[in-house]
Amino acid sequence: MTRLPGIRPMLATPAPLPGEHEDADWAYEVKWDGVRCVAGAPGDGGLRLTTRAGNDATATYPELAGLGEQLAGRPAVLDGEVVALDAAGRPDFGLLQRRMGVTDARKAAGLAGDCPVRLMLFDLMYLDGELLTALPYTERRAALAGLGLDGPAWSVPGHLEGHGRQAWEATLAAGFEGVLAKRLTSPYTPGLRSPHWRKTKHVVTLDVVIGGWAEGKGRLRGLPGAVLVGLWEEDGLRYAGSVGSGLSERERADLARYLAVLARPGSPFTGPVDVPGAHWAEPRLVAEITFTGWTASGRLRHPTWHRLRPDLTDLGG
Repeated sequence: MTRLPGIRPMLATPAPLPGEHEDADWAYEVKWDGVRCVAGAPGDGGLRLTTRAGNDATATYPELAGLGEQLAGRPAVLDGEVVALDAAGRPDFGLLQRRMGVTDARKAAGLAGDCPVRLMLFDLMYLDGELLTALPYTERRAALAGLGLDGPAWSVPGHLEGHGRQAWEATLAAGFEGVLAKRLTSPYTPGLRSPHWRKTKHVVTLDVVIGGWAEGKGRLRGLPGAVLVGLWEEDGLRYAGSVGSGLSERERADLARYLAVLARPGSPFTGPVDVPGAHWAEPRLVAEITFTGWTASGRLRHPTWHRLRPDLTDLGG
């Protein structure tokens, strides 16, 4: 059995897509919304999965064991992202959370049947006794493609070279989290955040109705730590989640005054709200937020406050 090198995953820098003048120097991949894993296959049919934090996740995702069998005789270390796909084939982090951290073999096997994952492989750092990290991205990608890795729970998604705008529009239309741009000549730098890899997320702007708030802690005591927001539907105001990120202290103070005037004894939302100690308000204030998608339970993912919309009132509810 080959002793594999320990290789930490290379990290991308948050940045805009490369400009048109340098577009031809970059490759573009889907930014997957999942859990980063380095897959080590010693060549004897086995497989070890290691998370970005250095934790052993092999037992957590038993359906990926077949990748080691496919690589029998080819010792390799690969980089990828474990994702759980929804019915439309889009990564759903809410689904994936059901699988994360499970180490009991019997429970993990049961979850693999109910909520299967897939390993999206996008880099190859070691193969057949040779370290490939110094090679340019294009050569590592070619070597990865040459392995023909396509199984029931793993694959090598395609990439585009020199078509950043096309990649951006395609991933936006398909509902993916964003785009990863990788310089064609870039080496693989383990454990480092490199400007040669850029990650750019799609964000969506949405107007939501404020129906309550949760008190902040520490210096925010007495002020909204987060507002509870919803969307009007046929049967009433559906709770969509809480938004606290992006609020300035002045905005929190302003909201505290407005919400005090609009206070009501009960929830304006049609369904349950899982926020202990919530304060309720008449659903009259409208806020503009940004977010990256929806969870499986219909909650906002990564919502960020943008501004209050005094020009709008309750969106017709």
